[in-house]
Amino acid sequence: MSVNQTRRNFLAATAATAALTLPGARLFAQEATSITLTLDPSAAPLHRVPTDFLGLSYEVQQLVDPNFFSPKNTGLVRAFKELTPNGVLRLGGNTSEFAWWKPKPSTPEPSHPVTRVVEGEPPAAYYAVTAEAVQNLSAFLHATGWTCLYGINLGTNTPERAADEAAFAARTLGSSLQYFQVGNEVDLFDRHLRDPKTWSVDAYLAEWIPIAQAITARVPDAKFGIPDVAADINWLPKVAERWTSIANAPRVTTVSHHYYFGGPATNPDVNIPRLLKANPKVQQNADIATAAAQKMNAHVRMTEGNTCYRGGKPGVSDTFASALWSADYTLLLAFNGYSGLNLHGGTGKSVANSVGGVLPGDTMLEQSGSTPSQIATHPHPFYTPIATFPKTTGDEYLLEPVAIGMKFASAFAGAQILPLDFNPGEVNATAYFAKLPGGHFSLIVLNKDATRELTLTIPGRHITVKTELLTGPSLDSRETHISSGETIKPTAVGLTLTIPKSTGIRFTTV
Repeated sequence: MSVNQTRRNFLAATAATAALTLPGARLFAQEATSITLTLDPSAAPLHRVPTDFLGLSYEVQQLVDPNFFSPKNTGLVRAFKELTPNGVLRLGGNTSEFAWWKPKPSTPEPSHPVTRVVEGEPPAAYYAVTAEAVQNLSAFLHATGWTCLYGINLGTNTPERAADEAAFAARTLGSSLQYFQVGNEVDLFDRHLRDPKTWSVDAYLAEWIPIAQAITARVPDAKFGIPDVAADINWLPKVAERWTSIANAPRVTTVSHHYYFGGPATNPDVNIPRLLKANPKVQQNADIATAAAQKMNAHVRMTEGNTCYRGGKPGVSDTFASALWSADYTLLLAFNGYSGLNLHGGTGKSVANSVGGVLPGDTMLEQSGSTPSQIATHPHPFYTPIATFPKTTGDEYLLEPVAIGMKFASAFAGAQILPLDFNPGEVNATAYFAKLPGGHFSLIVLNKDATRELTLTIPGRHITVKTELLTGPSLDSRETHISSGETIKPTAVGLTLTIPKSTGIRFTTV
């Protein structure tokens, strides 16, 4: 069932009365829409949001520096905990298909298969994942309170080496390991790793199953995610259709896919108005993915995605607009029953290596006449949730707008999602309603409209609410804030409030 269908299948009665003027609201709005919003706190919950719903995705190649994911990297530990105390780190990306396992310093590099060179794709630059890097990763996860989705090379690996690495990772990570992801964006293997004439879902499973079974032989309680496609969401039902006929099938707990709004940075269609406009593809993907997951008795997770593929677009991916986008996307997946999402990021070098060595956004800035110092003020990659800056700037790791939007949405972690009837007319706005673990009710409204305010009237009995705001000076500003708003006491009229343009607000019963 789609979001709009679910929202329309709804009775109503609510709870709240008061009047509110938000900071930045115009008293005499030239463009405003007024609607009545009805809520039903007694409605049956649609889904429960896991407490570890938020996640980040990094290239496996990030492990080349064993001190990156390390408890000694205190700035990164702080940034992870600032985003959420219960997150999920996913290791994968394009570079994962060129990793090889090096358990000892003396282990020689194995021979590698020949792969095709494709313009815009990373060349076959092989690198080692060491025992030290995995050991430090384990300590990093304990320091942050996060768990891990551990990516293993499918494209250029062997079952034996994959099983050796998985066995060490399972022993070392322990309870911090959620599952193994063998293969990244397998629907694109025909571009450079496999014969496009023969590559298919069946060919993929014929390779994936022996590796997964070899891992299970070494790690009997091993869990897996599958198939982690880039764009062809129809791989998911095809895998699900074949799954029941697989003998001794490995234990799959999660069906996974990726999602980027658009790209690359040079694409003029990647802009703020289009980013903030509802994309029907998100709901279409969710309908297909959740159906496949149900057939396999598994969860569904979006394991890699962001605003703009190939490293993001300056002036779009690193702006307040991306915060509104990420908050909305996070909540929409929660509304559809996903177990979580992982927005991609990392250091500029690791992401650049994953897309051919250069970030297209940097090239755009250079062509526009930006100086190296001006270019350096942007996060690299441009879409990264946690930016890495030179230590000379003071704070080496900073939450970027896209992460702050995720953090705003994380107020619903552990909550029960409730149905909501919301029709803002021509205003570009969305809303989500939930019952929090403590029993309070919370409503998030995201007014993504660049010009229109939205005035809501919520009829019902008297109740007090507190507010929290997601704001920025403008949609194209890098500045993004989450701040506490007013506590609103009831009146006899009902709750009437105005959501300014380009603003997110959360109302929670006291």
